[in-house]
Amino acid sequence: MSPSAPSSSRLSLRHALPLLLAASFAPSVQAADLLTITQDALANSSSLNASRATFRSTEAGQDVSRGTLLPQISATGSLYRSDSLETQHAAGASAGAGAGAGGSTSGQDYNGSSLGVNVTQVLFDASNWYQYQQSKKQVGQQALQLEIDQQQLLYDVSSAYFEILRAKEVLDAREAQSKAIGRQLEQAKEQFNVGLVAITDVNEAKAAYDSARAQLISARSDLQVSFEALERLTGKQYDSIDGLADDLPIASPKPATRDDWVNLAMTSSPSIRYAEAGVDVAKSSVDIARAGHLPTLNAYADYAYSDNDIDALRGHNENVEVGVQANLPIYSGGSTSASVRQNTYSLESTQYDFEDQRRYTTQQVRSLFTQVVNDVESVDAQREAIVSSRSALEATRAGYEVGTRNIVDVLNAEQSLYESISNYADARYTYVTDLLQLRQQAGVLSLDVIRGTNQWLRDSKRVSLDLADTQRRGSPTDDIGARPTPPTP
Repeated sequence: MSPSAPSSSRLSLRHALPLLLAASFAPSVQAADLLTITQDALANSSSLNASRATFRSTEAGQDVSRGTLLPQISATGSLYRSDSLETQHAAGASAGAGAGAGGSTSGQDYNGSSLGVNVTQVLFDASNWYQYQQSKKQVGQQALQLEIDQQQLLYDVSSAYFEILRAKEVLDAREAQSKAIGRQLEQAKEQFNVGLVAITDVNEAKAAYDSARAQLISARSDLQVSFEALERLTGKQYDSIDGLADDLPIASPKPATRDDWVNLAMTSSPSIRYAEAGVDVAKSSVDIARAGHLPTLNAYADYAYSDNDIDALRGHNENVEVGVQANLPIYSGGSTSASVRQNTYSLESTQYDFEDQRRYTTQQVRSLFTQVVNDVESVDAQREAIVSSRSALEATRAGYEVGTRNIVDVLNAEQSLYESISNYADARYTYVTDLLQLRQQAGVLSLDVIRGTNQWLRDSKRVSLDLADTQRRGSPTDDIGARPTPPTP
């Protein structure tokens, strides 16, 4: 082996080590479906984890309030040494003459110790009691806030997931449109070269091609941004996600009436229950303020022990006191009455907030129900529009071949077809996200709902962030005009 071989090996290792370290610290990249990504978000979402921490903090606050109702025990103790010096002088003697000139000096040094124990138990304190009751209500309210945040996260993740699939299908349509108009441009150039068409046809085709290319660039950007939005929610990167099945059933929501959904929301919506819990918390604040007018009653026991060695005497002092202490507030400058008024107005405000939340939820549920019903019809209409646009394009191309149509008509027909394809994809994903949002507003969006939606995702429809590997199996326009038959449940 040559002497240069070991140094070459060390050089390769030195170059490879930074790459290995970079790979070890790189964010995880993986393929996943909606259920997996949702579970990642539930575990890693910073906003949901913050909500969980707030809930645990509120739970600890309940223990703090309960502690004021339980026995309070405190103890004090000390060890000390006392050194004292006393000097006395006879009348008329100067202070500097000392003890021999009619004065005397005495001192007393001793050690001592003391111990005290105090025990207090609340017998009646309405303010502390109402504060404890309020803390329990606050825990329940914060639990509802946690539920609100969790359902919001489920919807946000689902919306971001399907936004990626929407962006991918729009990208597919834009790519197909760009290729089709590109072929039309090449055909126009060839016809112009042999004198069959005027230069205006080439210019029209070039303008349409440039517009299609701009739309294609925008669609690619939208896909990348959509992946990044999903990463923000989960803290993870995904190289690809499963796509939506073509045979997804597009059906009206169940229950089948707006009033049924509104009634469901009135009983299930955590936002409404949170606002209602806020009213109960505000009532407790009024009770706490009114308790400022009431007396308090405490039982107590004191034990005191002291000992010292003054004059070399042995022994100690001990004292035990047990009793009941009452306190009656008579006048506090009007602050107690003002606090009652203040919290009464706060209660009134929360009652209005509760009513506003009921109205808002009712309006949202009704609007979303109507939107989902319209989405069903829109999907059907957009599917038929693709069939009609394809037929119109074929007829326009035939007319262009025989001279009854010009190239502008052909280009417009091309754009109309791919716009219909894009609109069809948009209508399908709008239906899915609107249905999920309807469930969220009604308070019934759960991991089971996500699991049910997840069964309509297919690995064969996988969407990749790598734009060089985004082609699906088959053409994006294959069989798109056919009406899918929903599978039998």
